[in-house]
Amino acid sequence: MEIIDSPGQGAWQDEARRVAGGIRRRVLEHTVKNNGGYLSQACSAAEILAAMYLKIMRLGSTEKPLVPPPFPGVPGPQNPHSITGAAFNGPRAPHLDRFILSPSQYALVVYAALIETGRMAPEGLDQFNRDGSTVEMIGAEHSPGMEVMTGSLGQGLSQAAGIAMARKRRGETGRVWLFMSDGEFQSGQNWEAMEAIAHHRLDNIGIYVDMNGQQCDGPTDTVLKIEPFHDRLAAFGARVFRVDGHDLDALAAPAALERDGRPLVVLADTDPCRELPLLQKRIPKLHYVRFASAAEREEYRAVLTDILTREP
Repeated sequence: MEIIDSPGQGAWQDEARRVAGGIRRRVLEHTVKNNGGYLSQACSAAEILAAMYLKIMRLGSTEKPLVPPPFPGVPGPQNPHSITGAAFNGPRAPHLDRFILSPSQYALVVYAALIETGRMAPEGLDQFNRDGSTVEMIGAEHSPGMEVMTGSLGQGLSQAAGIAMARKRRGETGRVWLFMSDGEFQSGQNWEAMEAIAHHRLDNIGIYVDMNGQQCDGPTDTVLKIEPFHDRLAAFGARVFRVDGHDLDALAAPAALERDGRPLVVLADTDPCRELPLLQKRIPKLHYVRFASAAEREEYRAVLTDILTREP
């Protein structure tokens, strides 16, 4: 395993801590308001997405926070008005990076990240999961911040690999960054994709994996073990780092290294209850939070009120 020094503290880390806190707060607020939400994913992934948007990915800016448009229909030759959500990540250019979300149940967390980084208007979240809205509960190619349909888990890596290969053949210098969850690697498609990525020396792809140890059916290691994960990925030809997924410097450092012909994979060990210890009462059922009673909902509302009171 390669060891690298953290780059130190600075202004971006302070902003990233603010963004990470905002992600958790917005998703908690949404969960309390709507009696349900992917809350543990926000707790585990907040620093990863904050680091990706503020430091790791080279994205163009948006002129102003964008308001999600209505759903214009599925892509196809008979629908010239179809869109993707990539515009929320800025303009597309050969030197700029691309972002792909693989576990589409993290959509709410990505929307919160877009709002906190000034790419999506806060009122856009009011459209969440409404008929005719692009702000889907399970994100699709037209949803803010997304550009491909990853659908069933385990499809994002293959699509990101195809984009990375096309960019490399065109001589583009921008990279393709992929966010994944650990449970996805129970799918064989990912290992076929990793084998192909290494074979074609696609070092323009970077993969961040949220290692929160949780999935729909419970703890990942009780559903289907993926360890020794680092060794398996390395055997497939990846350049692998395992880091604290809540340490901003540790998250950013691997992405700054010079490329060496291998795809970069960062395994980010995270806590699905980070900054929200009340969630620990729900272990091992953390995948989706729907309150069992009015009393439980009030417990979470009290935590939210405390957070809002303490915010400057």
